[in-house]
Amino acid sequence: MDNTEETIDRMLHAIADPTRRRILQALKEKGACSIGKEVGLCACDIEQRVRLSQPTISHHMAILNKAGLVEARKQGQWMWYRRNEAALHELARNLRDEL
Repeated sequence: MDNTEETIDRMLHAIADPTRRRILQALKEKGACSIGKEVGLCACDIEQRVRLSQPTISHHMAILNKAGLVEARKQGQWMWYRRNEAALHELARNLRDEL
């Protein structure tokens, strides 16, 4: 299996879970952040939107981050996440080409 196939497999595994798809949908909303940031959400905003505990959110975010579908950045005591639109578009293109 080449690197591209491994990447696609990792991304498909990440989006196979309905909770992770809900997280990606929440991250798609512009201006959804509780403190007014235009792009992305802090972990606490994600918790409120998908109504799961912080450890469960951390687990899902680690999978999405490892798959390259989200970007994570620590700012002070907060962890901020945003969608990696380039990776999502690449996944869609690869699926179109492969299937």
